[in-house]
Amino acid sequence: MDKRKKGKIVALANQKGGVGKTTSAINIGASVAKLGKSVLVIDSDPQGNTSSGLGFPSRKINGHLYNCYTGETGVSDVIRSVEGIKKLDVLPTHMDLIGVEVELVSADKREGVLSNLLSPIKNEYDYIFIDCPPSLGLLTINALTASDSIIIPMQCEYFALEGLSQLVTTVRLVKKSYNKKLNIEGLLLTMFDKRNRLTFQVAKEISQHFGKMVYRTVIPRNVRLSESPSFGKPVLLYDNKSSGAVSYLKLAREFLRKQGRDVKK
Repeated sequence: MDKRKKGKIVALANQKGGVGKTTSAINIGASVAKLGKSVLVIDSDPQGNTSSGLGFPSRKINGHLYNCYTGETGVSDVIRSVEGIKKLDVLPTHMDLIGVEVELVSADKREGVLSNLLSPIKNEYDYIFIDCPPSLGLLTINALTASDSIIIPMQCEYFALEGLSQLVTTVRLVKKSYNKKLNIEGLLLTMFDKRNRLTFQVAKEISQHFGKMVYRTVIPRNVRLSESPSFGKPVLLYDNKSSGAVSYLKLAREFLRKQGRDVKK
């Protein structure tokens, strides 16, 4: 890792479900690692889809994020290496994580628990990506409090902007109250279907609203991209020639260029 730079934590969040958030967490993480950066992907969604999509379904793991929240184990003890991609690790989760929302309600400084957990390992990685649940509850607030920035995946559909203002408001509140460094890294357009005229209209509208905050790279609808999680692999390992794999690798390059980081050829 470049010793002159500190590790950066990026949350992927959108309270609207089905927008490609988990797919993006898996494949941005894998693609950035493929380009030579050390990456940790944290599954902070109790559904555990990021964990299984990287080869660690809950039935196969002993320690997970919930155990870290409860103080049973340290973060370093439950991190696992992803097979097939060097420099890519995952901190898996389990459906037990849903209990955190209840257990932390009366805890002191409950919004900063994840930030404290990640503090000892943050600079061991170039990037840490956190997949958030599709809600604005305590798990998401913890992720935003721990993060330097947020990527917002958005599906190219009619209701794409629905709920976005609420998310932006939440980001502002977290920034004001808990995490002054938090900013929006970018908006990512997913499930782009170039055969559908509405897709282009939605993309144009989002770009008009948010300008340079929108990534130029869009993620297409792609069968191989949809299939890869069921095999426990990022799309780069499942089919590196597919349009989904090519797009996420292109996005990773764009992401790194915006960071001012060198990009491996």
